[in-house]
Amino acid sequence: MLEEVERWLTDRSWSVADRPLHRILAAKRATGQTVSVVLPALDEEATVGDIVSAIRHDLVLQVPLVDEVVVVDSGSTDRTAEVAAAAGARVVHRDAILPRIPAVPGKGEVLWRSLLVTRGDIVCFVDADLREFSSDFVSGIVGPLLTEPDVQLVKAMYDRPLGSAAGQGGRVTELMARPLLNMHWPRLAGFVQPLGGEYAARRSLLEQLPFPVGYGVELGMLVDALHLAGLDALAQVDVGVRIHRHQDGQALGRMAAAIYRTAQLRLARGHLIRPSLTQFERTGDTFEPRTYSVDTEERPPMAEIAEYRARRVA
Repeated sequence: MLEEVERWLTDRSWSVADRPLHRILAAKRATGQTVSVVLPALDEEATVGDIVSAIRHDLVLQVPLVDEVVVVDSGSTDRTAEVAAAAGARVVHRDAILPRIPAVPGKGEVLWRSLLVTRGDIVCFVDADLREFSSDFVSGIVGPLLTEPDVQLVKAMYDRPLGSAAGQGGRVTELMARPLLNMHWPRLAGFVQPLGGEYAARRSLLEQLPFPVGYGVELGMLVDALHLAGLDALAQVDVGVRIHRHQDGQALGRMAAAIYRTAQLRLARGHLIRPSLTQFERTGDTFEPRTYSVDTEERPPMAEIAEYRARRVA
């Protein structure tokens, strides 16, 4: 590990207990900054309501840390939108945001569009499939942005059990993202959960970043933030344990392909010759190929979008 990274792990890796809530609130009052929480959601009716309820109860009603909770529905076919609204979130459909640019499927697409329907100086992203959710996930990663003026982006770190096996989650992280980062961006080797969906950042940073439309968004954002803001502007906070729904092996393969493609574009800023992935499924006594396209599109920095610039002027 680079000496710079060893120092960073000491200076920029914290625990949620390092910043008591009263200290975070005092910093929020002193700086006047506002906080938006965004949950990208696709068919998450089983979990989204509990997450929204916990955030609103703990960080809106009991203490005024969070100024808005927004669920961006990316085309759910279940009751995700109704459940989220009943729990107190403002629900916006992906397709209703910036209709001039037709939406494409993908998590990064939803996160990018969320910048247009939120107002917070700090934007906190939380996945909508978490179970046994604690509001520490939000206060933990928002805290350094309120108390440390030089910090621009904070990722949550946590244990990720896989069933009853401790620490076996995050398979795409260990098999794809961590090797890529260590080999090509070794200054990012200190991140425990580089692909984790829980992170917060200053709007002033997010609006300058391109957003891969799919699963590559977390890796792309981390790499681009490093180049734009530098390592000392990035940090991580231990928030405990993350429990969520796990994907099957083939879904993980598609995620890994999207992440590799995101890394490839950042290494060469070129184009894939064949942006697709073929996998195999047994059908009877043979294996049938199934070919999936790999996300190749990226959205430009939001600061370049006319509607966003007009909103800021207004």
